Amino acid sequence: MEKERFFKGLRAVFNPSSVAVVGASEKPAKLGFHVMKSLTRGGYEGAIIPINPSSTEVMGIKAYPSLTEYPGTPDMAIIVVPAAHVASVLAECGKKSVKGVVLITAGFKEIDDPSGALLQKEVALLADSLSIPVIGPNTFGIVNLHARLNASFTPEFSLVRAGGVTLVSQSGGISHLLGFLAMKQGIGMAKIIGLGNRLNVDFADLLPFLAEDEETGAIALYIEGLDNPRPLLEEAKKLLGRKPVIAYKSGAGTRGDAASRSHTGSLAGRGEIYDGALHQACIVTVKSPQALLDAARVLASCPGLKMNTVAILTGQAGPGMAASDVCETEGMKIAVFSTQTQEKINALLPPLAMRTNPVDMGPAWYDARAIEGIVRAALDDEAVGGALILMMFASANRDVLPRIKDFFLEWKQKKPVITCFSAPEGIWDEDIRILEEAGAIVNFPTPERAASAMSVLGRYKTLTLMPFWGTTKDENHSHPSQPLG
Repeated sequence: MEKERFFKGLRAVFNPSSVAVVGASEKPAKLGFHVMKSLTRGGYEGAIIPINPSSTEVMGIKAYPSLTEYPGTPDMAIIVVPAAHVASVLAECGKKSVKGVVLITAGFKEIDDPSGALLQKEVALLADSLSIPVIGPNTFGIVNLHARLNASFTPEFSLVRAGGVTLVSQSGGISHLLGFLAMKQGIGMAKIIGLGNRLNVDFADLLPFLAEDEETGAIALYIEGLDNPRPLLEEAKKLLGRKPVIAYKSGAGTRGDAASRSHTGSLAGRGEIYDGALHQACIVTVKSPQALLDAARVLASCPGLKMNTVAILTGQAGPGMAASDVCETEGMKIAVFSTQTQEKINALLPPLAMRTNPVDMGPAWYDARAIEGIVRAALDDEAVGGALILMMFASANRDVLPRIKDFFLEWKQKKPVITCFSAPEGIWDEDIRILEEAGAIVNFPTPERAASAMSVLGRYKTLTLMPFWGTTKDENHSHPSQPLG
């Protein structure tokens, strides 16, 4: 396959000026209906070209009986026709110089009948001969939130906020799970990509493309199984210091392996072998879908740690202790403040307060200046890599966050600031939204998740210093300092 044409095709898939929907339909029982609904209601501003031999119009848009009868050249085609017709449609794409394809149709390698694998091989050879990148088959589609392109059969993906996390997944179900979690948690996504059966676009093909994508701050991978892991590992190594890659590998058990084979026709393999290989490729690994989203979010939104030390500043002692336990368990060090920093904190808190790290700021609830002074002193300390700031709402501390908000906006994560500001709905929500959208904090609903997120920054820092890369202290390998999420 011609490499430059292939990457031009990928660019056209994610940023097309026109999209043909082959199999577009007015019938809700057809996937072509839902794809058209996603495109038309998602705000896509390019041309939409319905292809349906039985209709002259679909959803108020002029339809054509075939691609060859459309007078122009679509940038990208979404194919939702039965599997037996895919090869002929792909041949038409070649004749019309379509640059890229999203193949939603199922019925290929994932089915038990050997004919499915043979058909996939036939279609792959054709796509390669035409130098057309094909995402799928057996995929829900792809979404580019920044381009308002929802090329999937789920219109609700358009409700996800645009941001810096790109998800590349072998599972449509996991893509939906994480997309909807992102929606509920206000997490910004750049792209959501369903690889499906990986006809000729695999993880390794997307990594160099996403490395150049300005909208992507961190790349999250959901992996069920890989027939040949080496290309992914080699491409991931090249991203070190440029863009973080995080992976959740499922299917480690016997049943999971069997499920993976029947789901996308992939070989899952032993989890511990994958973990070791991914670690060697400087990919951060996690153990759950929510952890994947949390890790990608923090790596996309925070500057890199200069050292794996954390200050824990809490409005109540209990959450601070919980966060401290997680940090220490997951490899972070609780920072020891300098004498100067400790003296500043001591002067702002009464003698009976817990004033060494973790710092209990509870006695200063009524004094926003004291809270700000403690936070500033800790963040200014050269021994502190990042700060966890935890505050559970109580009536007496209602005004603390609104009154110290300007400090966070001014500081704007010169070092990572991860928080757990927790309150009933409607109290601190707007302040948190403003701070997160400004890149001033990353907020989590529990101290444990906030602490785990800080630990992810530490793990990524450690990976960048691996001797495997011929360096142990090259600070230039740290993650870019500007928040991207």
